[in-house]
Amino acid sequence: MNTTLGQRIGSFLAAHHVVSLATFGSGGPHATSLLYACDGLALVWVSEPDTQHSREIEADPRVAATVAPDYSDFAAIRGVQVAGAARRIVAADERMRHLAQLEARYPFLAQLAAGPLKLRQAYARTAVYRLQPVRIVFIDNSKGFGNKETLEISV
Repeated sequence: MNTTLGQRIGSFLAAHHVVSLATFGSGGPHATSLLYACDGLALVWVSEPDTQHSREIEADPRVAATVAPDYSDFAAIRGVQVAGAARRIVAADERMRHLAQLEARYPFLAQLAAGPLKLRQAYARTAVYRLQPVRIVFIDNSKGFGNKETLEISV
């Protein structure tokens, strides 16, 4: 793995908070925006198991994702395109580790876990998911129009 590119991608991911996740199911493609935390270059999030994207991940783990802030200056655009496999975390120790990562990044999640009964119940129903990338494309127009660097990740 190109560690310099991996470090730049990791820094970019750590500086942002919303991933647009694309799945594919019987109704065709579907995209959703999610808050995430980083586990290395993998992304983790919580979601209701019955949402469309969660059901589609269960049926087919292949996903694509993008992380890119909104820009008004085309020459300043930076972002990542991710291809990989997402899965629901079922092992209790791994689930707790990822929840701790998410709650450290988003303190409101820990507040939900300690909040009123209805909020605690809603939070307890969520599942933890992890996107393991196999390819990440880092786009940086500040280095030239359409500048892209690709990181292939073997798992």
